[in-house]
Amino acid sequence: PRHVCGNLPKYAAGKPPQKVEGLQQYKLSSNENPLGPVPAVQSVIQKFSASNRYPDPLCTDLREALGSKLGVDPEDIVTGGGSLGALSQILAAFAGGNQDGSQDEVIYPWRSFEAYPIVTGLAGAKEVRVPNLPNGEHDLDAMAAAITDRTKVVILCTPNNPTGPALTKKKVQDFMAKVPSDIVVVLDEAYLEFCLASELTDQERAEGGLAEGIDLYGEYNNLVILRTFSKAAGLAGLRVGYSISHPEITQYLRVSATTFAVTKVAEEAAIASLEHSEEIADQVRHLVSERTRVVDALTDQGWDIPATRANFVWLPLGERTQDFARLADDNALSVRAFHPEGVRVSIGEDEANTRFIRIAGEFLDGSGR
Repeated sequence: PRHVCGNLPKYAAGKPPQKVEGLQQYKLSSNENPLGPVPAVQSVIQKFSASNRYPDPLCTDLREALGSKLGVDPEDIVTGGGSLGALSQILAAFAGGNQDGSQDEVIYPWRSFEAYPIVTGLAGAKEVRVPNLPNGEHDLDAMAAAITDRTKVVILCTPNNPTGPALTKKKVQDFMAKVPSDIVVVLDEAYLEFCLASELTDQERAEGGLAEGIDLYGEYNNLVILRTFSKAAGLAGLRVGYSISHPEITQYLRVSATTFAVTKVAEEAAIASLEHSEEIADQVRHLVSERTRVVDALTDQGWDIPATRANFVWLPLGERTQDFARLADDNALSVRAFHPEGVRVSIGEDEANTRFIRIAGEFLDGSGR
């Protein structure tokens, strides 16, 4: 194997919950939509019967549906196997090793999505991790300062996984003003749907609201938007995502794209999700209301957690990370532990959230240790 394979971290998927006598198990470790696809989308999946045929490698029907829904040119859209697959295509096209033995650099915040170092390394590029601010937000000034003549790609994750904060439009615009136009900036918006306008603070409104790539990419030829149907639409198991960017970028992404990465059933389910977006929005509103309930309860208990705009919360537990994960296991809840930094807990079924609130209080007062 290539030497890089031995040096890269291994992706650790969210584990299933442990069985505990008398307790329903709940998985809060993978940021999945616990409600699943809406009924109309489930019907499309169940009725699918063309598994003997190859899918359209360009996902033409999905791109046209997305273009109509989002008000963008379908030619600006390139699909991939989830937003991670779309990101891999971007890095394969724009960052890697060079003939002289040097490596291009990819800058990303840390902690952020744990697949970033893996896909960067596999592309042959050099990672440049920039620590987040203490409140879990990106340190955009430090990220801009980290840019060198070897930088080819910069990744922003908003809302940031696993800490939760989202960037405002002004912050992204100010950052883009510092980035040379030949550097590709990726705006990873996997959790964008959970950013509701009704939740904005006065400060965020003053900064143009939360950043949304669709409102920004028209201004920047070097900006790429990443989105997915895995989270809000509940299609994590079908692997369908996409990027949006200008022809200067898409011409290369179509070369690096994995052929047939998006199956036909995934494409049809994604199109049905777009056609029933209001039903998905109802699910999202419920999950956001549950997120608010969880955050308010944790705050009342005395937790100091980052502001989250995604479908999860971050507990900055440091060396006590594994202690909390064990307590969750003992209560038939699986959470995502990033030792020794903290624990990410997905917003799940209502009962799961209630149980999480209870054990969080027990952990804080010492009775659950």
